[in-house]
Amino acid sequence: MEFLFADWLGTPVWFWAAFLTIVIALTAFDLGALHKEDRELGIAESLKLSVFYISVALLFGVWVWFERGAESGMAYFTGFFIEKALSIDNVFVISLIFTYFAIPAKYQYRALLWGIMAVIVLRGLMIAGGAALLAEAYWVLYIFAAFLVFTGIKMFFVGDKPMDVGNNPVVKWISRHMRVTPELHAQKFFVKVPDAKTGRMVRAATPLFLALVVINLADLVFAVDSVPAIFAITTDTFIVYTSNIFAILGLRALYFALAAMVHRFHYLKYALAAVLVFIGSKIFVSDFLLGEDKFPAWISLAVTAALIAAGVLYSLWKTKGQEEPDWPAVEPESADS
Repeated sequence: MEFLFADWLGTPVWFWAAFLTIVIALTAFDLGALHKEDRELGIAESLKLSVFYISVALLFGVWVWFERGAESGMAYFTGFFIEKALSIDNVFVISLIFTYFAIPAKYQYRALLWGIMAVIVLRGLMIAGGAALLAEAYWVLYIFAAFLVFTGIKMFFVGDKPMDVGNNPVVKWISRHMRVTPELHAQKFFVKVPDAKTGRMVRAATPLFLALVVINLADLVFAVDSVPAIFAITTDTFIVYTSNIFAILGLRALYFALAAMVHRFHYLKYALAAVLVFIGSKIFVSDFLLGEDKFPAWISLAVTAALIAAGVLYSLWKTKGQEEPDWPAVEPESADS
């Protein structure tokens, strides 16, 4: 049992084991107990599940606080709140993707589940790469910080540009190099269909598989912002990874509640822009102005929470009474086109 107390990436193995146990248990409970069959998730159920996932994430943060200290706890909560707020933009993009591929609501949850499973792995690889870079060259953190400041300023002044799913190069490449059925086949990602020339049964992807691929590509784009943001808060790999994953785990439940009212959070992007500029600037202030006096973790948490809360409340107030905009559903290209 000694290996459980050995350090791995700066944290005892049993901490990682506890985290992975919770993630596996939540996923098994979600897929096995709550969603044995494909069905549409109602807003009320979505909100209840979201409260459950957020409660688990917050309790985990409290555990981190008591086991590893207040600074680690505050870093976890700061990273969690940032990732959770950034995921609202992700919800809008996922909605566009499902609309483009005409995926019914009862199949969306299964696609989101497998997408999040892939995200857990992909985020892990990105975070491990970032941690390795910082371990070898601390100055990389200044590049992350400068990127956050630049991204925040860009978010503030550049208008929203909806994702053009149809012109996505990956979607085009798959459509041209793989057999893709023009219609869905329930929750299946691949099916056997007769070849148009030989009549033999061949394997083909479905629009649900294309949607899954694009969702994961979209998450990689969002990770370019969120991963440097949490590294700018702390370089503790355990805190970086767990705060990211707990925020993402509840996304599939929160999606169905937010998808119908994501337009109500239009002004949140300005608060997120301010958060990114603040987090990025904090690195330069802490290292070049404060010197040995570190930037207090509680200030980072307080400012982040205040900005996000202000963005949410202002958005809800400013968009009160507005109807949900109509997004044109464009049929996906078939492999034969």
